Amino acid sequence: MEFGVRFARVAIGDPTVLLDAVRRIAAGTGTRIVLFDADRMAGRAHATAALERAARSFARGDPIARTFEMEALLYAAGSRQTRIGRTFGLHGGENRCWVAVLPPVDRAWAMLDDLVRFQDDPSDLPEAHRRRLCDLFGITAAELECVGEDRLAELVLERVALLDANR
Repeated sequence: MEFGVRFARVAIGDPTVLLDAVRRIAAGTGTRIVLFDADRMAGRAHATAALERAARSFARGDPIARTFEMEALLYAAGSRQTRIGRTFGLHGGENRCWVAVLPPVDRAWAMLDDLVRFQDDPSDLPEAHRRRLCDLFGITAAELECVGEDRLAELVLERVALLDANR
C-alpha cells in the first residue's frame, strides 16, 4: 500500500471535531488518514513501520482492530490494547504529529493543510523524548548501553515488530 507521511503541528480544542474533519477529508478523497502523536513516536521510521504492519495485517485478513487507523495506532504502540493504542493518537492541546495519507493523494494533503501546520521533520530526539520512549516501550538502560544510545529508535521498532510475534 502506497502512503505518504509528513510531520505537522496542530492545536486541538476538541479532538472529536478534528477527527470528524479528518474523516470527512478521507471519505471525500478516497484515502485513509492516520495521525500519530509524534511525542510517543521514534520518528518517521516508527510511523512507517506501524503503517506497513497494519496494511499487512489487513491484507492477510487478520487485523486486531476493526479499522485500519486503529490498527496502525496499535502497531505504533506495540500493543493489542486499544486503550493503549489510542494514546498514540492526538489529544487536546498542542500536538506534534506524524500525518499519514494512504494513498498519498494531493487533494487530501491540500485539505489537511487547512487543519494542521506541516513542517520539516524534527532532526533529533531530545532527552525528555528519549526517556518517554524508554518508559513507553520498556527499554532498559542496560539495553541502551548494550546497543548504544544512538540506536534507541531501532529498539522501539523491535518492540513494534514483536506485536506480530505476540499475537
